[in-house]
Amino acid sequence: MDTVSRLLRMADLEAVLEKHCLLGAGTRMDVARSRALTVPFHVLLEGECRLYVGREVFELRPGDVVLIPSGVGHRVVTAGPGRPRGTVETEGAAFATQLSERGGDPVIDLFCGHYTVNAGPGALLFRSLPGAIHVSFGQSAETDEVLRGLSFLMRGEALRDGSGTAAILSALSTVLLAMVLRTARGAATADALWTAVADPGIAEAVSGILANPGADWTIERLSRQVAMSRATFLRRFVRETGTTAGAFLTRARMMTAAQLLTTSDATVAVVAGRVGYQSESAFTRAFRAELGTTPARFRRESVVHRL
Repeated sequence: MDTVSRLLRMADLEAVLEKHCLLGAGTRMDVARSRALTVPFHVLLEGECRLYVGREVFELRPGDVVLIPSGVGHRVVTAGPGRPRGTVETEGAAFATQLSERGGDPVIDLFCGHYTVNAGPGALLFRSLPGAIHVSFGQSAETDEVLRGLSFLMRGEALRDGSGTAAILSALSTVLLAMVLRTARGAATADALWTAVADPGIAEAVSGILANPGADWTIERLSRQVAMSRATFLRRFVRETGTTAGAFLTRARMMTAAQLLTTSDATVAVVAGRVGYQSESAFTRAFRAELGTTPARFRRESVVHRL
């Protein structure tokens, strides 16, 4: 299985399209900080607007997608004279419709939604990404074609708003995330997005680690496998992923460990061995450092959440 597909399956991802925003000129829409394990996203279908995420400002154009793994509060603003006006919301069968106060013709057509993930692999995946990721037209012909097609399908289904609309929009939103993860790099800060590694050798190393995190991976073995010198491999790995090979290996092992703890009856000691740890205590320390809790407590709390 490819890297992005594997990650989305491990994350137990669920996509929800919450709002269809048809905003007029001179409108400001504030979006509150997301709940834990929730990642907001926006898709601009028509028009132009600005999206403020912390200190970053994104100029959005038709077809643009922004994913906000940090979940921080943010603001959508359309250009217009005078004091910005707010929005009003109308509930619908599949999603809410957001309009500008005091009416007027819309200047943007924007979808807003979120992804929910599990507390293990899903949380670690999104925690490893930049705070905001912007994908726009012009990055590649493949990306442009898919984004254009997704925008067309999402708009058509939103206008229909009938039986099955929520499920169809959820599925299309999941496709959108897969496209972002496999094609995008970081936004304004140009941070590396490790799910979209361009270097074939580093991509092979990432895929190999995720497929078999319990293997006896060493820098020497990884660099040999991708036909690079040790120094070249280390330099390229950091450049492409934004982290060291050792830190990435630990993260991959903890993602798999969290999945095993919630989907199997294997003891903590057995899970530790499966992800490459000979010592249960060393595994527990690494797990706590990544997820903020012990493996045993994580398993208990996961069982409670599923009940």
